[in-house]
Amino acid sequence: MTDILREAGPVFLGSRLKRLAERMQTEAAIAITEAGLPCQPSHMALLAALARAPQSVTQLVAAIGTSQPGVTRAVGQLTRLGLVAAVPGRDQRQRLVSLTLAGEEAYAAALTDIWPRMEGAVRSLLECLPRDFVGELGQIEDALAAQPLLARVGPARKSPLRLREYSEEHAQAFHDINKEWIEAMFVLEPVDREVLENPREKIIAPGGTILFVEAEGLGVVGTCALKPTGGGGYELTKMGVLESARGIGAGAFLLAATIARAQRLGAEPLYLLTNKTCAAAIHLYEKLGFRHDAGIMADYGARYARCDVAMRYLP
Repeated sequence: MTDILREAGPVFLGSRLKRLAERMQTEAAIAITEAGLPCQPSHMALLAALARAPQSVTQLVAAIGTSQPGVTRAVGQLTRLGLVAAVPGRDQRQRLVSLTLAGEEAYAAALTDIWPRMEGAVRSLLECLPRDFVGELGQIEDALAAQPLLARVGPARKSPLRLREYSEEHAQAFHDINKEWIEAMFVLEPVDREVLENPREKIIAPGGTILFVEAEGLGVVGTCALKPTGGGGYELTKMGVLESARGIGAGAFLLAATIARAQRLGAEPLYLLTNKTCAAAIHLYEKLGFRHDAGIMADYGARYARCDVAMRYLP
């Protein structure tokens, strides 16, 4: 199975760290249960903080670095377990959270049994790493405290692009957009004319799809089709963006959406046929998961006189 989080790289780092944390917390929960404590892994940091002194929820949030709702929820759980209780602070209007006798007992058990065991396990795990992962994790935390993540990139902008399904009112756009790019680089072949002039008959009716990208203020600027070719296979074909709309990301947006639609349709194989002259398009195809494939060329390449590149999508 494909590991989506690992494959995506830095973009899903937060989700990947959360997954790692959940896996480690599952192990920690087993250790806590084996020690006979009623706590959860998320309670351990609170026990450690409260062992130093009674604290308010606000102080606990600062000490642990998690959200106030999460700390409030965990304090409520520990209260129901009888491990903490509310006590008055120096200012009688302030209520502090303090360990009870049972809480002190749980903290002592964690300090002398659970935490040394987990520390030994984690150290063993980290031995496979060439560098100080825990130290570098601290550096990441410090860097985020100094400058939040989104402050490191430009401001967000609402996407000006929208996806549109095929309708008869878009038939002319399908024809014109493809005619523009084909005639700019090649010659319209009979197979091109047949599809461009009869999109419903040649693509939609047999079970295919035609998608369009619409740009704010510009209207429909690009299109791409999925043409069924038998045996569950689909050809990604007739993809083009108007010359006047190049540079706004319409091609990548449209290609990503078309691949997602092909996956929904169960396309296998999903392939495309093109020409090496279309270098920018080929680069985009490669970036989104298409790979050059001699078998596809042998099976389908003869359909177009201009075809000298065949690619297959490999998720």
